Amino acid sequence: MHTAMYLLKRGDHVVGVDNMNDYYDVNLKENRLTELTKFEKFSFFRFDIADQERVSALFKDHGIQRVIHLAAQPGVRYSLINPLVYIQSNLVGLVNILEGCRHNNIEHFVFSSSSSVYGANSEIPSISSHSVDHPISLYGATKKSGELLTHSYSHLYNLPSTCLRYFTAYGPWGRPDMAPSIFTKAILEGKPIDVFNHGKMQRDFTYVDDIVEWTVRVLDKPALPNPAFDSSNPDPSTSHAPYRVYNIGNQQPIDLLTFIEAIEKALGMTAIKNMLPMQAGDVLATFADTTDLQDNFGCQSPYSLHTGVSRFVDWFLDYYQVSNTHECMSKSRLAARSLYYEIVPV
Repeated sequence: MHTAMYLLKRGDHVVGVDNMNDYYDVNLKENRLTELTKFEKFSFFRFDIADQERVSALFKDHGIQRVIHLAAQPGVRYSLINPLVYIQSNLVGLVNILEGCRHNNIEHFVFSSSSSVYGANSEIPSISSHSVDHPISLYGATKKSGELLTHSYSHLYNLPSTCLRYFTAYGPWGRPDMAPSIFTKAILEGKPIDVFNHGKMQRDFTYVDDIVEWTVRVLDKPALPNPAFDSSNPDPSTSHAPYRVYNIGNQQPIDLLTFIEAIEKALGMTAIKNMLPMQAGDVLATFADTTDLQDNFGCQSPYSLHTGVSRFVDWFLDYYQVSNTHECMSKSRLAARSLYYEIVPV
């Protein structure tokens, strides 16, 4: 949504595709869509990218020039219980999009990968040229596979392609199954927060506007072959084909407890913390090295944790119609209020 909004505001025509499935709150998805349909240059199609015929027809009918592929089945833990959904969306769907690019002379294909590809590689910070051959979640494995598929199309069909490894995106309109929404909801309801690995986790929390800015900068500069590519000592982040890989992160890993404190400060409330051990599929820390991204696309000043969390909390309170938390909301008032999934947002 944020990326589409950015492109629309600068005057681009945007064609959006989403199956609007019920993995999380469909009302949230519909309300995002409502914000985008206010723009005349936005067209939307409701179908699954795993539907090859629909994807092919979309490319043929709309004169698409560039593609930002953000569609995927997200979530590390959900992949442990429903793996086939990830194969359909993240692999079959991706190949359908790549086929559309191949047959329609797409100028640049930008693929949203993930920091999850680093998996068991514990070297910090994560550099795009590091080995990512040991993902520890099915979700991470599908994203690594997506990078490989993208490179093969870049090599075979000379398709300029860039893979972006996003690090822990957060911000307004964010998914309700992600930590910022889960934590904010629990604090407001006076319920405990599950804090895994006893709070000793670190995440490179990256505000959504920073991610969008980098994504569009990359989109506007199609990948080129690397003339210095050495096939006897290959760099995984570049190629003899028009293909590149970059990290997109804040370069400032934050302790989970520090992130919770920022939400507490924004709400004016204190969290109840339930300290738990590490979960299967989780990594101890994520930390993006974005040196090559900045070298090639210019520097930008990322949002501070305080600013990003404050903007998210302001949106959350407004969207879910929560009254001012600084008015000493009592537990009885909170209990009487239907929060989050139950309320009907504006």
